[in-house]
Amino acid sequence: MSWKTLEMNQPHVAKTITNSIRKGRVAHAYLFKGQKGTGKKEAALLFAKRLFCLTHVHDEPCEICVNCRRIESGNHPDVHLVIPDGNSIKKQQIEQLQEEFTKTAVESSRKLYIIEHADQMTVQAANSLLKFLEEPSAKTVAILLTEQFHRILPTIVSRCQVVSFHPLSTERIYAYLQQEGVARELAILAARVTNNVEEAYQLSQDDWFAQARKIVIQLYEALNKQYVQALLVIQQHWLTHFTNKEQMNIGLDLLLYLYKDLLYVILGEKQQIAYDDCISEFQRSRFLYCEKQIAQHMKAILQAKARLHTNMNPQLLMEQLVLQLREGSAFV
Repeated sequence: MSWKTLEMNQPHVAKTITNSIRKGRVAHAYLFKGQKGTGKKEAALLFAKRLFCLTHVHDEPCEICVNCRRIESGNHPDVHLVIPDGNSIKKQQIEQLQEEFTKTAVESSRKLYIIEHADQMTVQAANSLLKFLEEPSAKTVAILLTEQFHRILPTIVSRCQVVSFHPLSTERIYAYLQQEGVARELAILAARVTNNVEEAYQLSQDDWFAQARKIVIQLYEALNKQYVQALLVIQQHWLTHFTNKEQMNIGLDLLLYLYKDLLYVILGEKQQIAYDDCISEFQRSRFLYCEKQIAQHMKAILQAKARLHTNMNPQLLMEQLVLQLREGSAFV
């Protein structure tokens, strides 16, 4: 991550950090809060590089000096990362950190530590950290990262400068995936399925996701022919590919976006389409539906997504959905 990328994705965060550096007012403790995939850890490492970089130009660390490279690889002696040991961050880990920070900085005038998943500290670890924060060194910087802000002790929050990371927009995630060379048809759907850029990229690289897209298209085409054909797709392809609730939820999302595309075609808004390789099929089937019917079908898909959280049998759920998606349409 560069400052330019940070400014584009998290402008408030970039402004907060750059202002503190430029004015020489770097706080002794920061709390970066936000959903997974919003770039908290990357921003923390970028902050560290900027503070330790030997040849930075304005706000941008050089990325090539020994300090930047060692921070990137996790080997800088004055930059420490604390992560959960198992399911929690334990008191011993904080005590080891405190002991390390009583020593003089090895290669620079300051020390910096990053605590990942700070909300997973045990009560004892959180109390130890609190004592550490109450007596900050002038040359020590702490950066706490959390996806569960409400689980952080109020006394710890009060001693940190809170910096909020906001979910990335679909457009931002799509632009990033395109930049990474992801095919458009996968990038646009992955960006819609999640607002987590890491998850979106992983999905786009997974053959399972590409196959899921094909099965959804296959189901739609079968729905426009015969009820029995649609049931065969469910039996032979859908249920064997979407094998758990999480995967089923993604499949229903992909189906929902397909019906949205059909609506866009009817409304003449083709620039919004995710399944642009299906435009010919949409054009052929547009006369089978009216806008109200498409809205009803989208509602049925959303209801199926809601029922996923119950103990309803997946096969029964999909068979009922197929029946609803057939109702009220002028099928041949």
